[in-house]
Amino acid sequence: MTRSLKKGPYIDVKLAKKVAARKANAGSIKTWARASMIAPEFVGYTFAVHTGKNFDDVFVTEDMVGHRLGEFAPTTRFGRHGGKMQKEIEQKAKAAEIATAQAAKGAADAKKK
Repeated sequence: MTRSLKKGPYIDVKLAKKVAARKANAGSIKTWARASMIAPEFVGYTFAVHTGKNFDDVFVTEDMVGHRLGEFAPTTRFGRHGGKMQKEIEQKAKAAEIATAQAAKGAADAKKK
């Protein structure tokens, strides 16, 4: 849900101070404030947003104003579905790709002769 208009947007105070004290191209600003809303003053800065394990660099553009910093630094990584069945499907696809490559190579060799 959105934050009440009466309260205004949540912008982390420490983060706002860091932005005010820095130049736009002076490296990234390290932050753990994923819930902080992106203000128009943040445009042009690069933030190193904490994902729980490491920091992801997020370069702020005008389109991002009003969103939260955490939206642009995902905390989970998608491995992939499947297991044994998925492995078999991938092997068949790879074999088909190799077969088409060999057929194309054979056709190219036949044209040369």
